[in-house]
Amino acid sequence: MSARIRPSSLPWSVYEHFAMVVGLCALALICLAWLPLACALRPVLKRSNSHWLGRQMVMRGFQLYIGVLRLLCACRFDIEAIDALRDQGPMVIAANHPSLLDAVLITSRLPNAVCVMKADVMNNPLFGAGARMAGYVRNDPPLHMVLRCREALRQGAQLLIFPESTRTPGYPANPVNPLSRTAAIIAARAGVPVQTLIVEFSSPYLGKGWALHKAPRLPLHCRIRLGRRFDPPRDPRAFTIELEAHLRAELAGPTTP
Repeated sequence: MSARIRPSSLPWSVYEHFAMVVGLCALALICLAWLPLACALRPVLKRSNSHWLGRQMVMRGFQLYIGVLRLLCACRFDIEAIDALRDQGPMVIAANHPSLLDAVLITSRLPNAVCVMKADVMNNPLFGAGARMAGYVRNDPPLHMVLRCREALRQGAQLLIFPESTRTPGYPANPVNPLSRTAAIIAARAGVPVQTLIVEFSSPYLGKGWALHKAPRLPLHCRIRLGRRFDPPRDPRAFTIELEAHLRAELAGPTTP
């Protein structure tokens, strides 16, 4: 991403802290508003209906949250390219992972997305009920995760996974971590293609090691674009090497949002 001219005055620094508080509070309020309904509805709905409603609410809630960030927090998002995937059937969507925000941005555009999430996030009281209602998949134990992902894909979902397994430390100087084979194994077992997404942020805000109380450098810009689509893998090890090389090549040079 190209360098951006940024105000350096004290009032702007105060605004950055204000924007941080507004953004975090908006996300918490949206999740809290959905929490009691998700807890009440999930046990009484059929699984297919629960998953459909849960994914719709995640998408709509995150769209509302992104609207707040755009309106009040000097954030600019170029993410409409993701919309092209909506009607293209089941696939594994593999993205690089520079920030906590990238999963929010991606799922805000896809009405039938299923995320592979860390167990501690699934157990979080703020996010867990909504994630379970949407049919999201815990990342452990590994065999159970692969089977659940294959089931979701066979039911027509689009599976969002971050092959780095964690946020990228040192972004943007370090554009991507070494990848695990998880995405390749799931795609091979389900017989679906792998669509890459290239996520670019102007700042490492909410990246690995970024404290929640640390204000962002504003304005914050993010672009998510489509990368290469791969056929269903035959050799997960060789495929993972090729996937990592593709992500590194796409993220190697300076780009403009």
